[in-house]
Amino acid sequence: MLRQPILLLSRSRQIKKLVSTLPVTSGIVTSYVPGETTSTAVDATAGLVDDGLKATLDFLGEDTLDADQAETTVNAYLDLLQQLAAGGLTRHAEVSVKLSAIGQALPDSVAGGGHKIALENARTICRAARNAGTTVTLDMEDHTTTESTLAVLRELRKDFPETGAVLQAYLHRTEADCRALAYEGSRVRLCKGAYQEPETVAFQDRLDVDKSYVRCLKVLLAGQGYPMIATHDPRMVEIASSLASRYGRAQGSYEFQMLYGIRPEEQKRLASSGETVRVYIPYGLEWYGYLMRRLAERPQNLSFFLKSLISKK
Repeated sequence: MLRQPILLLSRSRQIKKLVSTLPVTSGIVTSYVPGETTSTAVDATAGLVDDGLKATLDFLGEDTLDADQAETTVNAYLDLLQQLAAGGLTRHAEVSVKLSAIGQALPDSVAGGGHKIALENARTICRAARNAGTTVTLDMEDHTTTESTLAVLRELRKDFPETGAVLQAYLHRTEADCRALAYEGSRVRLCKGAYQEPETVAFQDRLDVDKSYVRCLKVLLAGQGYPMIATHDPRMVEIASSLASRYGRAQGSYEFQMLYGIRPEEQKRLASSGETVRVYIPYGLEWYGYLMRRLAERPQNLSFFLKSLISKK
């Protein structure tokens, strides 16, 4: 019952102003975000690699309506890739990119329009990632951007077929999207979805979302692509493992993905059993929206978050 109110708070400028005064070193924030700088993200990656895990890194920021800010985000990714390569980490780490952070939402009045700008910026990041020895996954955002994001993906895959996709099981359309993307060489991350969506496009009941997730899992694991199973739900992990066995999937032909700071012992357990486990590491100054979506997914953490606000100096 708390999910929708928390998601509404994520759009509140007043709450954002209050929360943004909370130091990033405060407990509830660092539970999900290792830091604001590239070096802190790279250090967190190295720590995960030492534990036998892989990583995907997201420089936080979205809904960019300024071309210069979009360029700043691109440069942040180029710096990140350079530092990952210098640390010998690109065999174990890739990057996740939100197209809205690199220009997707820019108006048509800006030269080329948002779609073209986001595509060209994504090309720049993909090229740098390939040169560094790693890959890019395009994050999926709210349903209004789904078609545009998949269109950019199709264009990118002409030159960078290794570019990963993300699909969200709570959308009615996603099972069909899974079928379209379950081809050889196609990397697809399946998650449940973390945005507030209308019932016209998305399942509202948690059980219906879970059922959709399993249907999508079956499509991806039976297909020829590389499924990236993004879930913390113990039941979904068990179901995914069972389905992988049913479809003759060897370990390493798919992977599990979990968020930084959530179920770290389970991440290590899966890795020690031979599974590939990738941890999603967000970092940067724009952590507020990300944090609120995580709280919406796990409302039991809200009390800890509020205590942090009340007790801050």
